[in-house]
Amino acid sequence: MSTSPTPPPLPPPPSTPRVTIKDVAARAGVSKGAVSLAFNRKPGLADATRDRIFAAARELGWAPNLAARSLSRQRVDVVGLAVCRPAKLLGLEPFYMEFISGVESVLTERSCSLLLRLVRNLEEEVGLQDAWWRGRQVSGSILVDFRADDPRVTAVGRLGMPVVAVGHPSLTGGLTSVWTDDATAVTEAVRYLAALGHRRVARVGGAVSLGHSALRTAAFEGAAGSLGLARVRQVATDFSGEAGARATRALLTGAGGDRPTAIVYDNDIMAVAGLSVAAEMGVRVPEDVSLLAWDDSQLCRLTRPTLSAMSHDVHGFGAEVARTLFGVITGEGEGSHPVPTPVLVPRGSTAPAP
Repeated sequence: MSTSPTPPPLPPPPSTPRVTIKDVAARAGVSKGAVSLAFNRKPGLADATRDRIFAAARELGWAPNLAARSLSRQRVDVVGLAVCRPAKLLGLEPFYMEFISGVESVLTERSCSLLLRLVRNLEEEVGLQDAWWRGRQVSGSILVDFRADDPRVTAVGRLGMPVVAVGHPSLTGGLTSVWTDDATAVTEAVRYLAALGHRRVARVGGAVSLGHSALRTAAFEGAAGSLGLARVRQVATDFSGEAGARATRALLTGAGGDRPTAIVYDNDIMAVAGLSVAAEMGVRVPEDVSLLAWDDSQLCRLTRPTLSAMSHDVHGFGAEVARTLFGVITGEGEGSHPVPTPVLVPRGSTAPAP
């Protein structure tokens, strides 16, 4: 009795390096769509082409993700986003409001909804992502605020869950990622202040546990060292205005030779708080101290003086992350890639060193 030919059995995909449908297509010399046709047993391919695709997949150790294949034939209705930040802080931080707005702009075009949850720690998020995926509540998730050795990398890989990681590839363990080049932007900020004659420069940063904070810390120290800047200080905070104010007060109460003449802040909320503290202490901005914010929200343009900032399109960043996630779900995306590096926008809060 004759039987119809079936694709050869394939081994499970290796954990590292992560082989994708794009790799199989490149090895076989076909498009990703042709690979999809072959493994979904659809017409339109010559037998020789189909055999070549199966052979390429076998050589690379790649097998299609059954859950992703199922999703690619369905409408994507819900995307998940879990954020490990206090609710009060999240509501006040312009970055996340703009980022979510950008994500929503793409989801709305595709009649898709965002499922947003706040979690207390990464362990809680791992459990949440597992419940979302096993319960078929989401078609994929956006992962943010990566740490070193982040447990979510292994967890979503084990689930076979489509995700996009918002973070530098050095932190995201081979997951498809979208990121800003924080190190280059920090270096530009330090060089700008040094060019204005500042030799005592400080940074008010975020939590030391966050991967992007660690990248910025290393870049700040490296840039200051290469420029021969003296008495460089960095202070870790939780990104809140209160913490930014405390850090600024501590920096500005130093003796004349230790007090920085320029301070870089890791977000706009802390920079605005720092500007208020300077006014409270009778320290003139920018005559006595220059201030530079990360992110360039409306807050930076409403202060007096207006705040110089490392500016980037946060709304566009969120939109690009959402588009990339749809690509992961359908298997037709461009993979990991950076978005444009933040650009320095000088305003009234920076001036030559006193």
